[in-house]
Amino acid sequence: MITLTGLDNFMSVSAIEILASSLKAKGWCVLDDAFSCELIDSLVMEVNQLPDEMMQQAGIGRKSDHQVKLDVRQDCIMWIDGNTPARRDFLVAMEALKVTLNRMLLLGLFDYEAHFARYHENGYYDKHFDAFVGKGNRVLSTVLYLNERWLGSNGGELVMFDEHDVDKSIATILPVKGRFVVFLSESFAHQVNPANVCRHSIAGWYRVNATDRLTIDPSR
Repeated sequence: MITLTGLDNFMSVSAIEILASSLKAKGWCVLDDAFSCELIDSLVMEVNQLPDEMMQQAGIGRKSDHQVKLDVRQDCIMWIDGNTPARRDFLVAMEALKVTLNRMLLLGLFDYEAHFARYHENGYYDKHFDAFVGKGNRVLSTVLYLNERWLGSNGGELVMFDEHDVDKSIATILPVKGRFVVFLSESFAHQVNPANVCRHSIAGWYRVNATDRLTIDPSR
């Protein structure tokens, strides 16, 4: 029996079961309509109202290694806090999902960080890993799409690659409203294709605590 710890306010039991079984079997999962319509609609409204001035150009690397490389990554981001009801509800849902996945899969997830991402027309993100084996503390990556009335002709797909062959694609995923993608951060390279319209999502990562007696684990 699943103990939801409040997650059932945001996700259905069937969606949670599919997510857990898919992660265990193959390391990734795509879910449609996993979250409540109320939560998705509030997040869509939130991101659509964000002015460009409140977002920053995304970069690659962390802390002293961070750099902006527009030939690799072209999205603008804003880290998500709990300062509005929509953002707070999203973080509450992801905290509850963390607890549930830890109980079901024993992943040792410690905390979660996420940002709104905006790709303007023709924006893309080249093939990359969210974490490298033994080099990072991101364990589980999540993407929630916030694009209403998205057409296949708009492009902007997330392409995922085989964990044993980074030149072999295994999924091409349209960024339609409410679609939720979860995958093991160290295992799957992925890329974001250009779109012919503006594209929104929430990208997030569950992390383990990599702090030791010599080094404090940074959050970003």
